[in-house]
Amino acid sequence: MNKTIVFGASGQLGQCFKKLAADANLDFFIFPAEGEADILDTAALEKLFAAHQPVYAVNCAAYTAVDKAEDDPETALKVNKTGVENLSRLCSKHDTTLIHISTDFVFKGDVSSPLKESDAAKPISVYGQTKLDGEKVIPILLDNYFIIRTGWLYAEFANNFVKTMLKLGAERDELKVIADQVGTPTYGIDLAGFIIHIIKTDSTAYGIYHYSNEGVASWYDFSKAIFELSGTDVKVIPIPTSEYKTRAVRPAYSVMDKTKVKQTFGLQIPYWRDSLAICIGKLKQQNQVL
Repeated sequence: MNKTIVFGASGQLGQCFKKLAADANLDFFIFPAEGEADILDTAALEKLFAAHQPVYAVNCAAYTAVDKAEDDPETALKVNKTGVENLSRLCSKHDTTLIHISTDFVFKGDVSSPLKESDAAKPISVYGQTKLDGEKVIPILLDNYFIIRTGWLYAEFANNFVKTMLKLGAERDELKVIADQVGTPTYGIDLAGFIIHIIKTDSTAYGIYHYSNEGVASWYDFSKAIFELSGTDVKVIPIPTSEYKTRAVRPAYSVMDKTKVKQTFGLQIPYWRDSLAICIGKLKQQNQVL
């Protein structure tokens, strides 16, 4: 089968791949430890590629501390651009297809209609800029690649908005949540499942794709759904972005147009609340919902 190395295997999306691979007995996945799969360590990467000769490399590794990146742009650029460049060179050398995860933060978010792959990318944060810089090096070095932009990612693994809200909801009677930033929550299991589909079908429809769940929500809507589906009794108060200052500016609108990905791969993408219900059900099974 198509041997596939997952970089960033211990992160949220990497753990989604591990779960799906275990459930479906997909033995073509390789999940190296961070020490042997550091995308800034070219010698370690060369050793890994030489040992496994992968058909695919999935890059889930990234510097994702959005606010921290404003004060540490050098590290963010190293991971999000130089690391991607290192992977792209190795993929080119070993004829490996790169599947790279990018973000809605490459957009300014000043529009009011779903974002297409062809829309101009205008990042408004260091994180967004470094992710765009990483995107740009790939087609220079490689022909066989998929760049998949996503946003508002969550799962039953690692730290994310869903888990944070559940923790805060258990501790407080009232929460203030931003209501004027709009996007679509994306369940990591759904995203990983789509990428596995690319691998299993040997797709050569290379290029940039947008993937999120279906539907539209604000962070306020998202949090309300989390509490409703988990049975958490907490009052949620909608507030504007201006009342919640952060180091980095966030896009106000990052709903993605998924026409291209659905037509190219014949996908039926789940509605965000349906996937959220599944995730919360799994968190309940793990006793992570109080």
